[in-house]
Amino acid sequence: MTDTQDTKITLYWLEKSRAQRIVWLLEELNVPYEIKTFKRKADMTAPDELKKIHPLGKSPVVTITTPNCAEPLVLAESAVIIEYLCTHFGGQKLIPQRYAEGKEGQVGGESEVWMRYQYFMHYTEGSLTPFLVMKVVINSVRNAPVPFFIKPVTRMIASKVEGAFINPNIHTHLGFLEERLKTAPGGGLYICGDKITAADIQLSYSVIAALSRLASLRSQYPGVAAYADRLQAIESYKRGVSQIERIEGTFTASL
Repeated sequence: MTDTQDTKITLYWLEKSRAQRIVWLLEELNVPYEIKTFKRKADMTAPDELKKIHPLGKSPVVTITTPNCAEPLVLAESAVIIEYLCTHFGGQKLIPQRYAEGKEGQVGGESEVWMRYQYFMHYTEGSLTPFLVMKVVINSVRNAPVPFFIKPVTRMIASKVEGAFINPNIHTHLGFLEERLKTAPGGGLYICGDKITAADIQLSYSVIAALSRLASLRSQYPGVAAYADRLQAIESYKRGVSQIERIEGTFTASL
């Protein structure tokens, strides 16, 4: 575990972004950190100032400054940030044991919990979240400020794309998560078993935001809804929300 006494961790927070997951992780790890906040522009894109931190100008981005580094270490992409912070700042408790006993180093010797952990660390951004983001984009198309005689066309296109492609895929993924939660190892309450892992932190924002934006989904997927409620009841999650509320005034997981 890295000594945090002379280490400075800075999280670059963009409003209405999935950076909240990193706030939760830092609270769970109980390491000191600083938050620098940015407001979105009128078109909901990130301000250019973020590009001074990372060329893509996206959030979350974390910088880590230590006496041993001439330049701050810059981390982008949530999964990379989460795994790096867990590796160096006491997050071993959030990463399941990789190998089953007696099968260390063997192909196929990995534990079911670890395989789940690996999968969901990448599933969240690779499979689930893109459809939720598409939902937001299509809604923007539907409500775009276009001449009144064009608006019926944009609304029709948005509705057809949503109905034929986006909504079915969202239901497929939530149904998949419902089933995965039912079959979690040891009958656990979390996605990998009976203990929270970094995969839960990675998955949390998208699940909570989806249920918040589409309230009808709670009754259709009660297991996912209960899971989201359990995550939000964790003390470190609540502390993270309080941090954002202290800075921004309010916080809602939204897409």
